[in-house]
Amino acid sequence: MTDQPDLNAPGTSSGNVVVDLGQYRQNLDPIPVTFHRRELDAILRIYGRMVGEGEWKDYAIDHLKDKAVFSIFKRSGEMPLYRIEKNPKLAAKQGAYSVLNTHGMILKRGHELPQVLKVFDKVLKLVE
Repeated sequence: MTDQPDLNAPGTSSGNVVVDLGQYRQNLDPIPVTFHRRELDAILRIYGRMVGEGEWKDYAIDHLKDKAVFSIFKRSGEMPLYRIEKNPKLAAKQGAYSVLNTHGMILKRGHELPQVLKVFDKVLKLVE
């Protein structure tokens, strides 16, 4: 036995702190918001239908710190025709899901993605 104090024992004043590495990394770079599999299935079902009708040609998915965005394009290299956004911070207020047009105007917003995606059941045409 030695008379040296245990530096890892609680209450010691060594100045050293043990930190969980996973928690430390999450605090530095939070996990981005993502679409879950069922959400992507619902979005891609509509996307596939519209591609089959020749309305849409390309898409992009962005997972950001505060929201996830599914952008829909008529031609790649242009501004997106529509953006389907998931913003968890708005879940308790207007709803986490929204569909926006090219100009950023909200076409539909709600708490449930299938209800919000019904905006595409109507024939939407881009007016130029």
